[in-house]
Amino acid sequence: MSAPSFPTQQFHDPEAALARVQEIYDANIAHLRQALHRFIAGDTPEAHVRAYYPFVRVHTDTVARADSRLAYGFVAGPGTYETTLTRPELFGNYFREQFGLLLKNHRIPLEIGTSAQPIPLHFSLFEDDHLEGTLPAGRRLLMRDVFDLPDLAAMDDGIANGTYEPPFGQPWPLALFTAPRVDYSLHRLRHYTGTAPQHFQNFVLFTNYQFYIDEFVRIGRELMASAPDNSPNDDYIAFVEPGNVVTRRAHLLTDESDLNGSPPPRLPQMPAYHLVRKDRSGITMVNIGVGPSNAKTITDHIAVLRPHAWIMLGHCAGLRNSQQLGDYVLAHGYVREDHVLDEDLPLWVPIPPLAEVQVALESAVTEVTRLQGYELKRVMRTGTVASVDNRNWELLPHRTPERRFSQSRAIALDMESATIAANGFRFRVPYGTLLCVSDKPLHGELKLPGMANQFYRERVDQHLRIGLRAVDILRQQRQDQLHSRKLRSFAEVAFQ
Repeated sequence: MSAPSFPTQQFHDPEAALARVQEIYDANIAHLRQALHRFIAGDTPEAHVRAYYPFVRVHTDTVARADSRLAYGFVAGPGTYETTLTRPELFGNYFREQFGLLLKNHRIPLEIGTSAQPIPLHFSLFEDDHLEGTLPAGRRLLMRDVFDLPDLAAMDDGIANGTYEPPFGQPWPLALFTAPRVDYSLHRLRHYTGTAPQHFQNFVLFTNYQFYIDEFVRIGRELMASAPDNSPNDDYIAFVEPGNVVTRRAHLLTDESDLNGSPPPRLPQMPAYHLVRKDRSGITMVNIGVGPSNAKTITDHIAVLRPHAWIMLGHCAGLRNSQQLGDYVLAHGYVREDHVLDEDLPLWVPIPPLAEVQVALESAVTEVTRLQGYELKRVMRTGTVASVDNRNWELLPHRTPERRFSQSRAIALDMESATIAANGFRFRVPYGTLLCVSDKPLHGELKLPGMANQFYRERVDQHLRIGLRAVDILRQQRQDQLHSRKLRSFAEVAFQ
């Protein structure tokens, strides 16, 4: 029992193409939900219930002649290219841009139709639907025979990792992520962060300490309570906290129905907070906690939202005797001893610094600290950051880690930054790292309670303001400049 069929059509207008994607997706999702409601009511379909994702396809017989300065928006050469699509109400602006670039750069029609990729039942549910809680055990087992469930074989990261080879006669990929992979991550984001995907903004800050989140929340709430003042901050219209608790800007609030969500009984594993702008160019901040596994997990999922940049703001161990507690470290290279990405991104792959992000971070430090030139070097050092997967690396035989760090020229050590940068490189998301020295274990300055409390009071506010200012600077750049060609392979997908 399949959903209504839609013949493949050609489009020369991105708006019309997007409308067709929405039409196909809505019809297929409605088909699944209606069948599910009947199933919950006790009706067992005689045939398997199936719905399909929409797809977009292009075909070109000529070598790509797109502007060589572009980082994305064109296919690699002659052939057929295709990708499945999901959630057009969430990704509408993104799809519209990618469609427009393909039409502009290749002057070939877009083909929109119904794919052969089934939509898993769980990916058709509304956010607050909890299927397992409404069905007895026997019906839950029967559900596997009636509906398509998530298939991990359709969700691997072979395209992003550069290992995917389409079967003979099949199209090449147009995007890094298939529709099932995107849907999977959207569900995981709700689970890990406690907020819905539509609240995420195009600039993301990661931190490994709750102190930064506390300050971000204070800034967000104060901003929402403030009156318009003709500053850039006037463009922020809402602040969203875990549980989808939305606080609107004071002068924009119309009635009580404008508020939604409720605080969760306990914070999720990696809570996210969002300073929202109408064009989604606001700031999302996530407390990823400690460790490279968390760093990989959250960036694996946020990557499907195609953010314009993500930046790590956190604490680190200073490795040089000349550093002081509270000094900043701007990473321009990474020693990857985190190991969580070894299978997806080999260690021999370099993770280059991205000029646009580096310049924005250094400019932000200069503006906030009011230091520049030779004086700026007193509080900030640019160099290599080592990320490890052993929180108690200090307890290893003394000369073992010290020798490696010295040979690598590392100036700081943490457990997350290399992972975030490497996954940014892997998923073509611009990345950067600005850390703050909170201890110097190689030099006898351990992170003890009294020292730590004083450090947090003095540095967290300034460090966060630097991160916020860096985003302001990045936001002013053109998107095609920020998404550097450094991040693209020589046989790259067309979608950014």
